[in-house]
Amino acid sequence: MPIRAGSNASASAAATAPRLAETAGPQPGGILDRIAARLMGLSRWRRFGTAIGLGVLASLSVPPLYAAPALWLAFPGLFWLLAGARGGWSAFLTGWAFGFGFFVPGLYWVSWALTVDLPRFFWMIPFALAGLPALLGIFTGLAGLGFHGLRRAGWGGPLALAAAWGLAEWLRGHVLTGFPWNLIGYTWVGWLPVLQGVSVIGIYGLSALTVAAATLPATLAGPRQGWAATAAGIALFLAIGAWGAGRLSGDDGATVPGVTLRLVQPNISQADKWSGDKLVENFNKQLAMSTGPGIERVSAVIWSETAVPFTLSWEPEAQKALGAILPPSALALVGATRATPYGTQPLQAWNSIYALDRSGTILATYDKAHLVPFGEYVPFHAFLKQFGIEKITAGSLDFSAGPGPRTIDLPGLPPVSPLICYEAIFPGAVLDPAGPRPGWLLNVTNDGWYGLTSGPHQHFAIARTRAVEEGLPLVRAANTGISGVVDAYGRVTGEIALGTAGILDTPLPAALPETPYARWGEAGFWLLLVLGLLAGRIGRPARPIPPPSAAGLP
Repeated sequence: MPIRAGSNASASAAATAPRLAETAGPQPGGILDRIAARLMGLSRWRRFGTAIGLGVLASLSVPPLYAAPALWLAFPGLFWLLAGARGGWSAFLTGWAFGFGFFVPGLYWVSWALTVDLPRFFWMIPFALAGLPALLGIFTGLAGLGFHGLRRAGWGGPLALAAAWGLAEWLRGHVLTGFPWNLIGYTWVGWLPVLQGVSVIGIYGLSALTVAAATLPATLAGPRQGWAATAAGIALFLAIGAWGAGRLSGDDGATVPGVTLRLVQPNISQADKWSGDKLVENFNKQLAMSTGPGIERVSAVIWSETAVPFTLSWEPEAQKALGAILPPSALALVGATRATPYGTQPLQAWNSIYALDRSGTILATYDKAHLVPFGEYVPFHAFLKQFGIEKITAGSLDFSAGPGPRTIDLPGLPPVSPLICYEAIFPGAVLDPAGPRPGWLLNVTNDGWYGLTSGPHQHFAIARTRAVEEGLPLVRAANTGISGVVDAYGRVTGEIALGTAGILDTPLPAALPETPYARWGEAGFWLLLVLGLLAGRIGRPARPIPPPSAAGLP
């Protein structure tokens, strides 16, 4: 009998739970059965609101909180919501809502950059705060849609969701230049033994495994409770953690003989960084910090992204000043802009790293290849400038992109692969595939845009993961943010905290032999994806939820 008009929501849910259980799987006996039936039977807006809440819950897992257990609550809930979707569009919107809830608290700090020049960019804050999560939610929506097409009863369902989610994360990291920030696998940066898994299957593979293990408890609701599948998921991560712990314990802490690096973090506010009356003051401050006690033992002085606040290739006197601070045989590795010779047309500029010797001679440069949209260039600039849309960084000229990753040989140091700012967030794109394997990764950045938010912590955590994937130490110098040295296992061996000025003298950790990920790239991830998709086709199809009129829903 259909429910009469005027019945309250709880009565509706109670009346429909048995019918939902009969058609969708869970029986309304235990608490999980009742939760599953209730989530699968939610009406449209309650479904989307609950999905947003579950996404917020999942966001607790990303840096700096690393609350991995939250995933074991959020993903079963998402699974049940998707299992109750009555069509592909509903599944897409459910996945989108989960992603929106996940990305708003995870990426709120992006809007903080707009407060540096608030009178110009205040109107963009709502777009950054909600618009970016809404766009990124398209990928989680596609994951929901993909799961809907594969939906199976039993343990094949969670594996299908994991495969769909993994593919969606990979697409997010590649479509339209990509933005693979806060992938689910980054929760394990706070659990280093498990993070060692990325040395084999990469961060996309670890994300897919995490979603699979976190979703398998959803099979505990139903007549054939999936205790074995749930236990297998937990056992898998215990095994990865045990293997990773053994890997960490076998390290002898070796460093590169004769190499000492000095990292300089000046902690210059973004509002002052490009202020015309403070450019020389900022430059001199970093020179003075670099020449502190112990400089005679230093092999290289490292400054952050655009630490030199003018175009260094046009300033021979600044080049000599940098060389003058160095002891014999030492180098300066500094971030600064580079440009075509003054007066040439068309003028081009690059966001670069310079290597200079004691005489101030430029030995090598590296130009950033993966530029930040609207930060370093404006996509479709000719069109968008008609609406007054310009990049938020100083200057009206868009940066040009460099040729891509490269290995640079420098005297007195192991070969290095330089990375500028968020180039370090792209898995498998931090080494020159055609060049020799370097001995370390150098990441210079400026997280001063984001203040004391979670953004700099996330950026550092992501960069640490590249070290584990490639089996290479990573050295990171920030204007402010987190400067530090990370060994090839992802352990921080030295650090300058967010929001502080200081120098760090540190040895360079030794590189490991080439990891499976460094050798085969994403092959492990694609293998897991194929296995997940195949598993998603195993077992009987899950029966669709009846339409609201048949189930008696309002």
